[in-house]
Amino acid sequence: MTQLGITIIPVVDGKTVSQEEFDSLPARVKKKYDQSRDTVRAALDKAGKEVNDLDARTLEELKKLRDDSVRYAIGGLMTNLVSRYEGLPNVVQHLNELRDDIMENTELFTPGGTEEKPDSEEKNPLEKSLPDFLFRRYDVNVIVDNSELKGAPVISEDNPTVTNLLGKFENESRFGALTTDFTLIKGGSLHRANGGYLILGAIELLKNQFSYDGLKRVLQSGSILIEETGQRLGVASTKTLVPQSIPLNVKVILVGDHEIYQALYTQDPDFGILFKVKAHFDDSIERNDQNQKTYGSFVHSLCEREGLNHLEAPALAKVVEYGSRLAEDQTKLSTKFPEIADLVREANFYATQDGAKIVKDVHIKKALDEKVYRSNLLDEKIKEMIERGIILIDTSGTQVGQVNGLSVISLGDFDFGQPSRITASLGLGRRGIIDIERESRMGGQTHTKGVLIISGYLENKYAHDKPLSLSCRLVFEQSYGGVDGDSASSTELYAILSALSELPIKQNLAVTGSVNQRGEVQAIGGVNEKIEGFYKTCKAKGLKGDEGVMIPRSNVQHLMLNEEVVDAVRQSRFHIYPVSTIDEGIEILTGVNAGQLKKDGSYDPSTVNYRVNKRLTEMTQRMAALVSSSRLEEETPQSEIEALAHPRSEP
Repeated sequence: MTQLGITIIPVVDGKTVSQEEFDSLPARVKKKYDQSRDTVRAALDKAGKEVNDLDARTLEELKKLRDDSVRYAIGGLMTNLVSRYEGLPNVVQHLNELRDDIMENTELFTPGGTEEKPDSEEKNPLEKSLPDFLFRRYDVNVIVDNSELKGAPVISEDNPTVTNLLGKFENESRFGALTTDFTLIKGGSLHRANGGYLILGAIELLKNQFSYDGLKRVLQSGSILIEETGQRLGVASTKTLVPQSIPLNVKVILVGDHEIYQALYTQDPDFGILFKVKAHFDDSIERNDQNQKTYGSFVHSLCEREGLNHLEAPALAKVVEYGSRLAEDQTKLSTKFPEIADLVREANFYATQDGAKIVKDVHIKKALDEKVYRSNLLDEKIKEMIERGIILIDTSGTQVGQVNGLSVISLGDFDFGQPSRITASLGLGRRGIIDIERESRMGGQTHTKGVLIISGYLENKYAHDKPLSLSCRLVFEQSYGGVDGDSASSTELYAILSALSELPIKQNLAVTGSVNQRGEVQAIGGVNEKIEGFYKTCKAKGLKGDEGVMIPRSNVQHLMLNEEVVDAVRQSRFHIYPVSTIDEGIEILTGVNAGQLKKDGSYDPSTVNYRVNKRLTEMTQRMAALVSSSRLEEETPQSEIEALAHPRSEP
């Protein structure tokens, strides 16, 4: 026996003969050896064939025995499974295919089927992973398990990426390459919600590229197909798995604001077809006994759930008041429960600091004050500049053509009111009311609309018998950040009426409210912040007791002022004047009767409207005189032109 197999060599006297010794033998002897070699070779060949046939028959018998053993071992199990799932043809087909595959690979399930080296011999990585890899084909990849679920699934997806929604293929590194198989297929939230409901944030859905289109595609097709990212983009260059699509039956709920809904509805023709039901939730509820009890129940549940101290009755009343403050309405309660919960948590912290076993109203008030303190740095800086005279605001005395207007500055988590000086200047001309904010491109569209409404009011009230010949400029003094909204339109109108009538306006009052062309003062937003802002300004400059704010009468129901302002009003140290018309407002600001139009088209001489109408008539007459003089520019000295254009005020 050699490394190359069986070799036939001559033997003399029991000893092997080398080639040289064999060559030296007589020819007769060598011939005899050659004949013997052929005989032995023929016998060996015959024996080898017999051994090979025996090995083949043996292996075949062993395989048959092994197959019979495996068939016996799995036969009963497979029969039970097939009978259990006989109502599911796809499952039965899978089980039959599984049985056939096991029968074709029975060596995996018998001792010695996968040869393993002794522990003393080191195995390479391929040999170590080979058995697990071969058996993985029989794994079951459970994408969704709702066995413990009662009722339909309700899934909320916080991060609706396309893979989180539709599923994905995971990869693993094997022998230096990334590979995948069916066990690495992972389902998405649509799979988990199949048969139930899926809740998605509209903003988050639109932020994630391809998510919205992918969601539409599966809803329109009624099935989910898990694809590689490259396949979704149409740029796949490698062969990968293509799993069967899964039938989809799901209700998708998108949560977002009204603007997102309108944008999707108008820009995407498919949106209205796919999302047919719109549910609009209000951010406030009626302030009645039942809802106030609901507020109390919410606070009680919060305290029980988070281990907080409970609130006494006055403290709970403060929480309810804060709910109306958030809703900006005395008859409403806000449904912004996260903010209500934060207030209760912070008040509980202060109660714990004080060693109190129950949260009191003083703790609620401190939590509200601290919330303002953390955010009101800009407000304090502005009030400081007003107090030092850097920002010019008068809270005493009177001025012609000058009114304190009120605006609201929003910092996102904190809103505060800021007074602004609004002035009006007059001259002859035909340009009407000139909005300096608009001319300087610092005014918004709504503010421009308010100024144009003022022009309509003046023409409707005073231009029945004459054209208006004036050039009036309106401006927010020391305003550098832009102006928008029409809440100052009544304030601007008061400044114009003061300039026309030459009646001074009380500077201890501030004004807010929009106006229509009929002179009716209309409701505005942020009334509480505006009133509190002017109160703080007056307090910074020294509260004298005659200061106040004039607001639209329709805003009275929205008043939810802080305790300091309420106490000041109750003690007559600060005043709030609700008005319904411009005539009511101008009487309060000037102390002069506004006056009613008589049947002959005139006003009583002692009224504001009389003085305004008279001034407009004089300006029209002077303008007509200037226009009729064709030689004005050539013959009239400039000093006389200026005297005509800007006459001295009459006492």
